[in-house]
Amino acid sequence: MIPRTVFSTEHEQFRDSVRKFLETEAAPYHHQWEKDGQVDRELWRKAGAMGFLCPQVPEAYGGLELDFGYNAIVDEEISRQGLTGIGWGLHSDIAVPYIVNYGTEEQKQKFLPGCISGDIVTAIAMTEPGAGSDLQGVRTTAVKDGDHYLLNGSKTFITNGQHADLVVVVAKTDASAGAAGVSLLLVESDSPGFKKGTNLEKVGMKAQDTSELFFDDVKVPVENLLGGEGQGFIYLMQELPQERLSVALNAIANCEAAMGWTIDYVRERKAFGKPIAAFQNTQFKLAELDSELTALRVFIDRCLELHYEEKLDVSTAAKAKLLATDFQCKLLDECMQLHGGFGYMWEYPIARAWADARVQRIYAGTNEIMKLIISRELLKE
Repeated sequence: MIPRTVFSTEHEQFRDSVRKFLETEAAPYHHQWEKDGQVDRELWRKAGAMGFLCPQVPEAYGGLELDFGYNAIVDEEISRQGLTGIGWGLHSDIAVPYIVNYGTEEQKQKFLPGCISGDIVTAIAMTEPGAGSDLQGVRTTAVKDGDHYLLNGSKTFITNGQHADLVVVVAKTDASAGAAGVSLLLVESDSPGFKKGTNLEKVGMKAQDTSELFFDDVKVPVENLLGGEGQGFIYLMQELPQERLSVALNAIANCEAAMGWTIDYVRERKAFGKPIAAFQNTQFKLAELDSELTALRVFIDRCLELHYEEKLDVSTAAKAKLLATDFQCKLLDECMQLHGGFGYMWEYPIARAWADARVQRIYAGTNEIMKLIISRELLKE
């Protein structure tokens, strides 16, 4: 593999700390968390104490004010160990940046310290039963009534849904204005009328609490409006490149781990009196996968460099998400095949990774939406 230049010595020291923490505090328990349908909430507080949550948040609010490379390292190490139940990426890379970038000073002072410590877990509620990739089609409404909004509607497939203390909710404050009527509200989980539905049973990512959320005349104070009214769709579009980069980083790190598991397996497993690694088909498959993986790693690292420079555009981020997640599913399927029947057993990490990866092509905008974004950029005049 080509040496990576996107991370500094300080980054790699941080990576070592994250890896050791996950090996001792998460990996031994993840199988039980898969049965429980969620990770232990105390893991969040332990991570907060170590500085692993929201490393980009400014020092004024208790953060470390580091670059996004530190977020990327946390994402990669979680993916390498197959710890897909841990929702730190959604929290640190996606939800909390909305507060940092668009929140008032009062909102930042109130919520960010808890987000950093792990006392506040965040979620973002975009998807609805009838509106997935079509964010303009959300039907959840927030009607202004004096000093509060009355929030009504439902959301589904919400990561961190059971643990969440604070949810960034996408709602229509003007149902007749299309995208210009979309706003973002900060909704606290103890608000009357806010109910969390069942923890959804999924094909993969079984330790991740993914839930339905229901809002029945929830009174949201006007001071919990995030940014300007009617500006929500613009904010969502501005933040999606970072979200899609996070997904791509997860995908490539997971691919690298799966290659390692598979190489170890084919060296040890024998068929017809010799290791599977001795067969030309195995050698060619691994060579093809590793070649594509190397090329994608270089591209994704370049995207990370562009993000450091605030130059990662919407189309390039869409390409990163599309290519990385399509390849992730391809690689894991090929690696499972090389494991044979054992690859289909849940006790093997390749089986869990194969099941966990499929959703990567769906969330953060389906890969079909990524193709639309890329084609529009290509064909615009």
